[in-house]
Amino acid sequence: MESSLRNTGDSKETDGLTVGYAMADVFYGLLVLTLTCQAVFAQQGKPHIVLVVIDDWGWGDVSFHGSAIYAPNIDKLAYNGIILNNYYVQSICSPSRGALMTGKYPIHIGLQHEQINSPCPFGLSLNETTLAQRLQGLGYSTHLVGKWHLGFYTERHTPTQRGFDSHFGYYNGYIDYYDRLIGWDIMGYWGYDMRRNGVLDYTTYGQYATELFTKEAIEVIESATNSSKPMFLMLSHLGVHSSNFIYPLQAPSKYVRRYPHIQSRTRRLVAGMLAAVDDSIGMVVQALKANHMYDNSIIIVTTDNGGAVDGQMGNDASNWPLRGSKHTLWEGGIRGTAFLHSPLFRLADPPMIVTEMIHISDWMPTLYHIAGGDVSDLPDNLDSFNQWDTITRGTPSQRTEILHNIDPISEVAALRVGDYKVILGVDPSNPYSDWYQPTDATKEHGKRLIPELQIRCGPKPHDAAYNCDLSKRPCLYDISRDPCEYENLADKYPDVLQRLLSRLEEYNSTAVEPLYADPDPRSDPALHNGAWVPWIGPAEEPISSTTS
Repeated sequence: MESSLRNTGDSKETDGLTVGYAMADVFYGLLVLTLTCQAVFAQQGKPHIVLVVIDDWGWGDVSFHGSAIYAPNIDKLAYNGIILNNYYVQSICSPSRGALMTGKYPIHIGLQHEQINSPCPFGLSLNETTLAQRLQGLGYSTHLVGKWHLGFYTERHTPTQRGFDSHFGYYNGYIDYYDRLIGWDIMGYWGYDMRRNGVLDYTTYGQYATELFTKEAIEVIESATNSSKPMFLMLSHLGVHSSNFIYPLQAPSKYVRRYPHIQSRTRRLVAGMLAAVDDSIGMVVQALKANHMYDNSIIIVTTDNGGAVDGQMGNDASNWPLRGSKHTLWEGGIRGTAFLHSPLFRLADPPMIVTEMIHISDWMPTLYHIAGGDVSDLPDNLDSFNQWDTITRGTPSQRTEILHNIDPISEVAALRVGDYKVILGVDPSNPYSDWYQPTDATKEHGKRLIPELQIRCGPKPHDAAYNCDLSKRPCLYDISRDPCEYENLADKYPDVLQRLLSRLEEYNSTAVEPLYADPDPRSDPALHNGAWVPWIGPAEEPISSTTS
């Protein structure tokens, strides 16, 4: 197995940092990093953990991937941190967040079909123990700012009942950035969704959501200075998710004006939305420093799924050059961006680039370990691994495969084993199987890029769009060699295809039934003073078969 770290080649200058190193220096640096982290943890106590989730952040909208959307704060943290360059998420919001919170694949928590839509009476099973609950048990104060999206049809499914000491934000998958409304168009339901610790909050009307959540995160940090407990802050941004279909892309002009080189109006709006998130991250870091918490903090930034491209949900994100979009099992829907930053790392020659396979579910045991927990105390039925040694020491990942999903209702599935990926089935409601190059695909921000962080696929073969027909049979790709999924290898390697299909069957035999439920008319905000609220009492709660 190849090392977790690859040589970045000749020295390159990025924001004044020299990247690229000899392998001897790499392993010496890893040793220093590991010993430094252990020593500092022992001296300073448990670290504060800040987890930032950028909603629908596509691969092609990442500045250090070469996007025209320059994000200086994100770049600064990443280039002075550890970048996960073989990192995967689920294709949509609720399954990704469920995996993050539980350390399990969606097939094992009943979230393998669709996101949790506003009027649908289901959510993350109450039998599951969340990451927040586990960190509470280790003495952490736990705070969620922004999006929840793991169910709210009963009070017991809401964040402050699932391990968060505080929550300021919304329960649904998205809201309007200014008026906090979200509509369920199929049934004509519209309602308000913004609350503090479960109580509806109407005081923020007209304030831009990204700035509002930033302000709240800073207040959480400031209040944590008066606590003897270490802090876990999950800043789950609305940006860069689209809003309601009338005005799906919303950003103040002060952010949009930063990108005059982007000609497309919708792409400029996406850029403005991301600029607001980038400013937010910078302000959170400054708040940690101002409150003397930065030196003992670990900051993690991740997407939850691929970007929504080409008008999907009214958005114009980019996953270029990857194939597909959010809500698909092509690489554009599931290959994610994530990095860690901390002065505790004291990297000899940043950035450190980890190329081992890591999945969003791995954050649960990894953060549990960082927080001082004994991973052997966690349940045996997890699908995740403590990746701390892989991230900080360059040891081979325990993960050799990722189940991207098995959805028995939509009849789609995908699995990665080693270098190979099998994908099967067609979901007619999500036809985004092409390659979507934005008009601003070339880099314009003038910063030099690290070659290893760029995906180079070469010329697209003439038959790339039709050599795989998922309506007829599964397709097979060598993702390490062909990350853009140009060449279907199913005919060339039938034995490999059959091996992966057999492994899929093994996974399927362990799946629980999807928790998905049809919309419930009793959820209609018109019945609840115009707001989305929990509408089912404890006596009606279903009993889930999944366990933690």
